[in-house]
Amino acid sequence: MKNSVLLYITVGLLSLTFIHAQEVSPVRIGIDGLSHDHIYGLLNRHGERTDIRIVGIAEPNRKRAEELAKRYGFDMRIVYDDLTDMIRETQPEGVVAFNSIYDHLKTVETCAPRGIHVMVEKPLAVSEEHAAKMAKLAGENHIHLLTNYETTWYPAHGKAFEIAVQNREIGNISKTVINDGHKGPVEIGCSPEFLAWLTDPVLNGGGAITDFGCYGANLMTWIMQNREPETVTAILQTVKPDVYPDVDDQAVIILTYPQTQAIIQASWNWPVDRKDLSIYGKEGYVTVFNPHDLEYRLTRSEPKHEITVTESPADANEPFNYFAKVIRGNVKVNVTDLSSLENNLIVVKILDAAKQSAAEGKTVRIGKL
Repeated sequence: MKNSVLLYITVGLLSLTFIHAQEVSPVRIGIDGLSHDHIYGLLNRHGERTDIRIVGIAEPNRKRAEELAKRYGFDMRIVYDDLTDMIRETQPEGVVAFNSIYDHLKTVETCAPRGIHVMVEKPLAVSEEHAAKMAKLAGENHIHLLTNYETTWYPAHGKAFEIAVQNREIGNISKTVINDGHKGPVEIGCSPEFLAWLTDPVLNGGGAITDFGCYGANLMTWIMQNREPETVTAILQTVKPDVYPDVDDQAVIILTYPQTQAIIQASWNWPVDRKDLSIYGKEGYVTVFNPHDLEYRLTRSEPKHEITVTESPADANEPFNYFAKVIRGNVKVNVTDLSSLENNLIVVKILDAAKQSAAEGKTVRIGKL
């Protein structure tokens, strides 16, 4: 009897150990491309992570791979010239794309039929045509297709959303102004590999309008809970043609909804880096200055409140942990989430309409009358 009890306990403990090991085992992640400078954030602390493990990298530019391997300490033996080879040899559960926006489609075309989840850097695609193909592949093959934006992980955005959208504390939203950008990718010292496609109208789908206009479109679509704008009006300029001869470096996009307007200002000509937004309601407003600081007034007669937010209301506070949790099924992606496919299909529709508006010099109607 005693031996039976001991055996039962031993088996039970082994089962619990196995289950625990399954729960905490890092998600196997592959990387498609190293040309996007946002890759630095992932590589900078990859050796410390327990939630994900980088098992393979697809990058045909050996010089770029060797340079980053030396800087961040990854083994060149995990680097492959081709995404298909990398997948075959390393069997990732998810792939993060740090290639050109144009190549996002190729990433999904390779990963989706193999059941591999994908997260791309913003925006989702260079065009509605590419985005539709990607969405179809994701749906047919039952994979998650997510888009990552830096601003998704700003705790202050979560608080602003709570005040303005969830609790409607400032009244009906009448206007939103979103400003994003910096002095320019050349001016701030982006890598030659990044600049090679970031300033290409085909590979990036545009200049500042794509690079920073997507932030505003993503945030406004979130604020409007996936309601499409009725109209899109845009003006594009190239203020520095000697630096950016092929793409715009300054964009203004105006979106209209039945009783709401959004002004998105995207630029490679700001004197300082900025990612800020203001949401104005019938009674009050809330302004986010940076990832943590915001101010708000709920009514005209009340003084303004200035607060610092450090805790994110989300189930994850950075993109790769989020991706891992989604793959494991520990986080559900809602259709109105900032990273969702549904939100980002609308983002691409807005950007396409904005480029059409600027080219034709007129307002483009895309939503329902």
